[in-house]
Amino acid sequence: MTRVAVHRDLDAASAAAAEQLVGVVQAAVAARGECALALSGGTTPRTLYEMLAGEPYRSRIPWHRLLVFFGDERCVPPDDARSNYRLAREALLGRVPIPPDRVHRMPADEADLDAAAAAYERTLRRLLPRGRGGWPRFDWVLLGLGDNAHTASLFPGTPVVQEQRRAVVSAYIPELRANRMTLTPPVLNGAALVVFLVAGAGKADAVRRVLDDPWDPDAAPAQVVRPGDGELVWLLDAAAASRRAAGDR
Repeated sequence: MTRVAVHRDLDAASAAAAEQLVGVVQAAVAARGECALALSGGTTPRTLYEMLAGEPYRSRIPWHRLLVFFGDERCVPPDDARSNYRLAREALLGRVPIPPDRVHRMPADEADLDAAAAAYERTLRRLLPRGRGGWPRFDWVLLGLGDNAHTASLFPGTPVVQEQRRAVVSAYIPELRANRMTLTPPVLNGAALVVFLVAGAGKADAVRRVLDDPWDPDAAPAQVVRPGDGELVWLLDAAAASRRAAGDR
């Protein structure tokens, strides 16, 4: 099931995401004692992360019951300004009482990226419950959207968009002339809930392409995210939704 909600601005969309996350965490912890999350990078989620680190959300989340992973990572050290892990640590993880051994950053700064990706996949398979097809199952995955309609590190025209065997891969992105590490479509689509948090007029065309244009994930990779036995939620601000047809907003 796919649901699209349009909010007035990024603060309102982030507050909706925070309320949603609290509910997911509480339900998962009640059901099996812990909750597995995959966080995103970029600039948009900072507002959400800072909200979660403060009240009223901070005290509503049992931080010691979380397992935190990442959807993708740049091949930089964890203290690099471009690191998705650093963003999450500064805005959220370093400000809440989550045990360090329950945070699993992607080791994208290692020399052998393929071996590092395989090791991260083994960690997922060891710690997460199994979902459909035996894939590691997240309770909640947060994704962003690039202005070229990429998500995580699934970029247009790259083989990882069609990956069906591995849960984590290292991928060379020609347009960036750089390597990335990323979760693959089967893992994203195996989650119980996937949330796109998208804001700004610069993302409006990409939002329209992903949600309204014909199916072509090689050109608009975010289209490949369609959970098979979970829910997909798009939380947009008004600017990001502005290129959609009036009836779809």
